[in-house]
Amino acid sequence: MSVRHNLAIFSALLPPTVNLVAVSKNQPVSDILEAYHYGQRRFGENKVQELLNKQPQLPEDIEWHFIGHLQTNKVKYIVPFISMIESIDSLKLLNEINGEAAKIKRVVDCLLEMFIATEESKFGLDLEEAKALFDSGEYRAMSNIRIRGLMGMATFTDDENRVRKEFQSLHHHFQLLKKEYFPDDPRFSELSMGMSDDYMIAVEEGSTIVRIGTALFGERKYRSF
Repeated sequence: MSVRHNLAIFSALLPPTVNLVAVSKNQPVSDILEAYHYGQRRFGENKVQELLNKQPQLPEDIEWHFIGHLQTNKVKYIVPFISMIESIDSLKLLNEINGEAAKIKRVVDCLLEMFIATEESKFGLDLEEAKALFDSGEYRAMSNIRIRGLMGMATFTDDENRVRKEFQSLHHHFQLLKKEYFPDDPRFSELSMGMSDDYMIAVEEGSTIVRIGTALFGERKYRSF
């Protein structure tokens, strides 16, 4: 199936309240351009070096989402152009983004990454850690980041009930944190959950952003940087 055909399928399947981030890691620039040509504007990468190689070769109006684990020493390279960083897993990382954004007078949209899976290899905060971050004086002093919501990854399993429960847990975290810390802020509105294997369950459980790679582009074309 072509990228064009797959985009049409997702356009028909996803409700208008859900945005598609095309995960383009390990995909060539030509495939990204094909998706762009047929209207896709949001793309997700999880390696800084790969993103830095691709970004100058592609149209400036692409909205790049960084979805992988981000090291603080790499922040300065992507802050000038990144549309959203979905993988905030520490106050230290958020502080670094805020500092780099302040240097160029930008405000960077961010999502807190929450740990909801049973796999210890995944990153993310638990609910109490997220609350501690929002309660901290450091966070309250930041003016160059904007927390837009939460992101999470479910366990990689065929057990759909487990996946659903994990997405329900993330949605519950979202509602609780919004009520406690963002009751009057309509910008805290994004819940990024769901990938190629589980996006429909995620949509049913309240996702507003799905991150789709293989189901859109096919198998990865080359190994990551």
